[in-house]
Amino acid sequence: MRAAILTELRAPLTVADLTMPELGVGQVLVKVEYAAICGAQLGEIAGAKGPDKYLPHLLGHEGVGDVLAVGAGVRTKAIGDRVILHWRPSEGIAAQGAVYDWNGTKVNSGPMTCFSTETIVSENRLTRMPAGIDPRVAPLYGCAFTTAYGVVVNDAKIKPGDRVIVFGFGGVGMAVAEMAYNAGAYVVGMDRVPGKVRGLWGQEWNGTEDGFDVAIDITGASDVIETAYRVTHKTGRVVLVGVPRHDDPIQIDSLPLHFGKQLIGSQGGWCVPHEDIPRIADMEGFDDSEWWITHEFHLDEINTALDLVRSGQPGRVLVRMDS
Repeated sequence: MRAAILTELRAPLTVADLTMPELGVGQVLVKVEYAAICGAQLGEIAGAKGPDKYLPHLLGHEGVGDVLAVGAGVRTKAIGDRVILHWRPSEGIAAQGAVYDWNGTKVNSGPMTCFSTETIVSENRLTRMPAGIDPRVAPLYGCAFTTAYGVVVNDAKIKPGDRVIVFGFGGVGMAVAEMAYNAGAYVVGMDRVPGKVRGLWGQEWNGTEDGFDVAIDITGASDVIETAYRVTHKTGRVVLVGVPRHDDPIQIDSLPLHFGKQLIGSQGGWCVPHEDIPRIADMEGFDDSEWWITHEFHLDEINTALDLVRSGQPGRVLVRMDS
């Protein structure tokens, strides 16, 4: 297998050939077709959570591929299944991450990684892909779409007529805005990159004199989170989706939290992939690859792809694994 390896923080990934171990209990071997780059990978490479004790290790947490083999105990997946790879746990065994060999060096991985031509995945990080999904869009069901669904339904509990502002308009932010709009909200998208600010989505609306009902932050930046908190009205809901740096704390006036305002931390919207992916697949607006995928690169070009994502310019960037 060929894979992109994080060997040290704040450095380019190394693309190299690895030797796979035998499958263990609850593990599934998947041939990866596409993976998409999420902002979480940028944070991981940059050491946003602090020192990384698992180096060197593999990356990637939304992808699509085909099952090549299954380990002992696997019951929900079978050879030949077309599957979506996701980081949130779902049905099946929670297996340990595989350890690969790189010319005598151990390379770690978590329960699911997908910046590689093949990958060993925990059974509970795979969901059979519903029929009719464009394979180029399918990786987004592994994080962007399911996170957006969970944020709107579980965290923000958005209802028709809610005034919603989304900070950070990359792949996840776009999906959150689309989900909120489908739920009947009035939506504004904000981004630091010129040209990515989106106007009001929804019907006629008279303004935000008393603040937004819901503010959703995708960026994880402390100053943006503080702004989101300020522009939400006194009984509004602020949902934090982006993970902040360990050394970038927020400063807020907590008094409003005692009188109805809510500050909610989200973990992927607490979605349940094997339940939520089929629901999203039945929705309109989530299967147009020309809208969601703005750039595509080969695995060997992954550092160029990562630099583009860092620029903040694109939507979702796709990495293909074929030659």
